[in-house]
Amino acid sequence: MIARIYKPAKTAMQSGQANTKAWVLDFEPEQPREVEPLMGWTSSGDTRQQIRLRFASKEEAIAYCERNGIAYQLFEAKAPVRRPISYSDNFAYNRREAWTH
Repeated sequence: MIARIYKPAKTAMQSGQANTKAWVLDFEPEQPREVEPLMGWTSSGDTRQQIRLRFASKEEAIAYCERNGIAYQLFEAKAPVRRPISYSDNFAYNRREAWTH
């Protein structure tokens, strides 16, 4: 039983910083998923796949794993790379990109 500790990325529909500050602890699956022959549903006997714990910091998540004897992998969060964008750059005289309209 190995747990993954990571900071989830923003969704494609998310522009703000909401729900991006928490650290998540997920368990790796111990059993492969199976397809039910009658209905075609995907199922598994591993109930730990359903657990997702959220922590305010990675130190809290690590302390939880160490306190409960859970082996874990820590995936550090990558800093987003953004160049500063200004609305006035759309109308600059020395604009490098072609107009889209």
